[in-house]
Amino acid sequence: MMKKIGFIVIVAVLSIGVAGTYGSAQQFPSKDITLIVPWAAGGGTDTIARTLVKNAKKYFGVNVNVVNKTGGLGAVGMGSVATAAPDGYTAGVITFHLSNYRMMGLANLSYKDYSLIQLINREGAAASVAFNSKFQTLKDLIEFAKKNPGVVTAGHAGAGSVQHLSLASLGLREKVKFVHVPFDGSAPARTAVVGGHVTVAVTTISEVLQLYRGKMVKVLYHEDTKRHWLYPDVPTIAEAGYPNAKIIYDWRALGAPKGVPADRMKVLIAGFKKCFDDPEFQKLAYDLGLATVYLDSKALGAFLAEMEELHRPALEAVGLLKEK
Repeated sequence: MMKKIGFIVIVAVLSIGVAGTYGSAQQFPSKDITLIVPWAAGGGTDTIARTLVKNAKKYFGVNVNVVNKTGGLGAVGMGSVATAAPDGYTAGVITFHLSNYRMMGLANLSYKDYSLIQLINREGAAASVAFNSKFQTLKDLIEFAKKNPGVVTAGHAGAGSVQHLSLASLGLREKVKFVHVPFDGSAPARTAVVGGHVTVAVTTISEVLQLYRGKMVKVLYHEDTKRHWLYPDVPTIAEAGYPNAKIIYDWRALGAPKGVPADRMKVLIAGFKKCFDDPEFQKLAYDLGLATVYLDSKALGAFLAEMEELHRPALEAVGLLKEK
C-alpha cells in the first residue's frame, strides 16, 4: 500500500513539474524585456530602436525597455547581448560594424554569435558634393579622379564604416585612387564637403536629407537598386553609369543570445515583427528616409554572410584587413 502511495506522489510531483514548465513557457514574457542599443541615445540607431518598441506592450503584453551600452565601435553593447542570459528577456540591436570586427581584429564577434530575429532596415551609401561643385555627375568625378590620382579627397564616417568601404569598393572596380579622410561620424564629413574642405562626402542616403532639401549639396548617386522616394532626382549607381551587382549596405537588425529556448524565440520573433509592422513605426522610418526591410532569421543569416564576403576585399584595399 505504501509503495502504491509513494508511486502516486511521484507521479503527482512529476505532473506538477511538467505543468509548471509548460505554464512558464506559456506565460513568457512575464516581465519587461530589455533591448540593448550599442550606440548613444539620440543617434539614428537609438531613434529607430525606440520607435520600434514604442508600442511593444500591445504586442508582447509587457514593455520593451531600451538600454544604451556604448563603446568599442558598438562592440561593448553587441558583446553584452551575446553574453546575456539566454532566457529571452534580453535582445539587442546589431549593426553593420558586426560584419567587420573579426576581420579588422577589433573584437571576437560575428553574426554567428546570436540567435537572429530579423532585419529592421538597410540602406546604401550616397556621394555628395557641394551644390556649386564643378562635379555635377558621378562620371565627372570618376574621370577627374582617373586623370588626377590622389587629388580627390573623400570624407566619410571613419575607417571600416559602410561609407568608407562603399567608396573603397567603387575605387577598386574603377581603378581610381581616392584620398580617404576619416571623420568621427557622418556629421563632420557633411560639414566638410559643404565648407569645401573635402571634394566629396560619402554618407548613407538618409544622412544628407536636410542638406539636399536645402540645396547645400548635390547627391551624385545612391547605391541601391532603385531610387529613394525622398530623392527623386538622384540616380542609382547603375543609372549614374557604374552598376554594382554586389552592394555594401548599412543595416540594423535584432538578435538574442544563443540558447534562448525555441518557444521563447518564437514569441520574440512574432512580437518584434508586429512592432516592425506597426503603422507608427513605419511612418517615422518613411519620414526619416530610412528604408525598412524585413528579413526573417534565415534570410538575415544569408544576407550577413554575403556582407562579410563583400567587406573582405574592400577592407584589404584600404589596409584594414587583419584576419586573413
